[in-house]
Amino acid sequence: MTMSTKSTSSAMRPATREDFQRLLGTLDDPKVIDILELKPTVADIEEAAVCVAGDHDVLAKSGHHVSAVAAKVVEILTADEDEEPPPQQPT
Repeated sequence: MTMSTKSTSSAMRPATREDFQRLLGTLDDPKVIDILELKPTVADIEEAAVCVAGDHDVLAKSGHHVSAVAAKVVEILTADEDEEPPPQQPT
């Protein structure tokens, strides 16, 4: 098996919690569960990591489009960034 075949086959295998931690850092359990329900591959998680890091334009310039699963992973990872903190009660 050549190196490119090996890396391609490992990128296409289902992602595990360990892959999430290696590629995305520590995630809370609800996010991990939501992502696992999507049944992403390692390649999907790698794409999501690039997008979350703000480098999605690099993918676009190379003509590579983010997969639908990777886009959903990005939505899950960034969902709480859009939420405003609850208003504080006056004391």
